[in-house]
Amino acid sequence: MRNGVSISIDLLVQELRNKGHQVYMFAPRFPGYTESDPNTIRFRAIETPWAKGHPIAYPPYWRKLRRFRQNHFDIIHTHTPFIVGFVGMRWAESHEIPLVSTYHTLYDRYTHYMSALPRRYLRFRVAKHTNFYYNSANEVITPSEVAKRWLLRHGVESPITVIPTGTPRPQMIPRAEARQMLGISLDQRVLLYVGRLAKEKNMETLLETAKLVTEQDPRARMWIVGDGPHREECLAVSSRLGIGDKVRFVGSVPRQEVDKYYAAADLFTFASVTETQGLVLSEAMQYGIPAVAVDGGGASESIVEGENGFATKNDPVEMAETIVDVLANEALYEQLCRGAEKTARQNTPEAMCDRVLEVYRRAIDGGEISLVSQTRSYAN
Repeated sequence: MRNGVSISIDLLVQELRNKGHQVYMFAPRFPGYTESDPNTIRFRAIETPWAKGHPIAYPPYWRKLRRFRQNHFDIIHTHTPFIVGFVGMRWAESHEIPLVSTYHTLYDRYTHYMSALPRRYLRFRVAKHTNFYYNSANEVITPSEVAKRWLLRHGVESPITVIPTGTPRPQMIPRAEARQMLGISLDQRVLLYVGRLAKEKNMETLLETAKLVTEQDPRARMWIVGDGPHREECLAVSSRLGIGDKVRFVGSVPRQEVDKYYAAADLFTFASVTETQGLVLSEAMQYGIPAVAVDGGGASESIVEGENGFATKNDPVEMAETIVDVLANEALYEQLCRGAEKTARQNTPEAMCDRVLEVYRRAIDGGEISLVSQTRSYAN
């Protein structure tokens, strides 16, 4: 499985190319990945203990700069404020090219991965760097209002446009077929989570919710699709709560196979409050699967209360009560399913790309454009 940032970048690049624009990507080299895109240039990179799966580019960069100068770009779009993003910013300054940057991640919520340094100090440095970097951009894009508010609170004065990531139409596997493939009986009520198993995903709340729901509805099961550094802790919590036979840890799944899990589910559940967007919620809604998510992060912005799901407090009791009520009320559930499908139809990659192009045109004052996208590598 790839993360939401790489999926968002892939969709944007694909749609820009579909509209006839030339796009180059500069990204760190990823171990074991075979490059298939001739317009992707990879920096040498190393993995670090605190960022497994996220290789960090290292200098010298002059060979890549020569490749960069072989083209005449109208705009540079970065997707990280760190090393590769900083290279993009410097190239934009030195070549007098407008800079657009997308703020994908609430970085201060991830400082626990660098436990050798004081958390307060790390958050201070992240805030200072964020202020400097995004104030250096001509235009800033965020996937949600939550991310925009974070930047405004930290003194970012560059124009900020909220553009949610579009979600392409999936394979649309029939529900009965998906359940047969996964060995799920038709009478089971499947609560689905898709994403990394990490501390910041608030998995304990989700598992405690699963315990309360399964106690009230013996047909309910929790399916968790994804892997990560918090997997062993999640297994231990499930065992402690006595729900080991009610929770299925599927592990990491290839991107093209995730659809069958969405197709088989009854309800999508999400407890993270550190997200800048709710891409997995949008993917689930394409299958007409409503969501119950904890309020407080960008993920809950995908939810229209009572129309395609519900947002609850960060409280297992309230979350479980909401889930049980939805599953017990057939009329309400059908209404939420229809609302989820409606939401998915409105949130397309084409619409996302058109809005990004508007931002590009503002940054370069109009005109026909060819594009370079500075990105991080595909990683989970």
